[in-house]
Amino acid sequence: MWTSTSGWESQVTWAEGSENAPRRIGLVEDHESVAIGLAAMLARETDLDLVLTAGTVPELLSAADGAPKLDLVVLDLRLADGSSPEDNVRALRDRGIEVLVFTGADNAFLVRSAARAGVLGVVRKSEDVPTVVAAVRRAASGEQVVTTDWAAAIDGDPQLSDVGLSPRQEEVLTLYASGEKASRVARLTGLSEQTVNDYLGRIRQKYADAGRPAPTKTDLYKRAVEDGWLPVPERQPRG
Repeated sequence: MWTSTSGWESQVTWAEGSENAPRRIGLVEDHESVAIGLAAMLARETDLDLVLTAGTVPELLSAADGAPKLDLVVLDLRLADGSSPEDNVRALRDRGIEVLVFTGADNAFLVRSAARAGVLGVVRKSEDVPTVVAAVRRAASGEQVVTTDWAAAIDGDPQLSDVGLSPRQEEVLTLYASGEKASRVARLTGLSEQTVNDYLGRIRQKYADAGRPAPTKTDLYKRAVEDGWLPVPERQPRG
């Protein structure tokens, strides 16, 4: 048996695997209480073994070197190291490890970012124990975990009318609504400024047709946040 320990953030034990061995699960989570909670949820599951917990993806990958391959990593979206969900998911999948998002799901931008990178699903931390365990079991077997949050990440907020933007229109909207001028958007996308303005006109028309008018740049910003193309603004603490 091989062990590596570095505080609660990084603990792993493993033995040689077999066909009947439990699925090996990793967890990337920087809140100790959540890590302890998931460990307790999985402790009685003979087919699931939480073998590694780390506070960041690089920590987990470093600790996993030389160990049997993980079947799944359960990933929190908001980590103290400021890493992006998309980068974290890609780093894990580049090592052949599937990912299940475990989150409060309070930020559509972060959930959508992870979904785009190819996670198997999204499960809320507020779900009951049987739901969380079932989600981990399915994902560890390589199956998609289809939930309302997963659908929202792919399709946008189900309570909002879909405007059906093309990928190019989404790119233009994201850049322009984030504060870039049309001329700058043109340079970043390789389009002419006139084409960018044409795209913006079509985007505004699509939002108007969907009953979500966006005549101003501020309105476009609001729509981009609603649809998860831009992050929800963080509230700054009062100094």
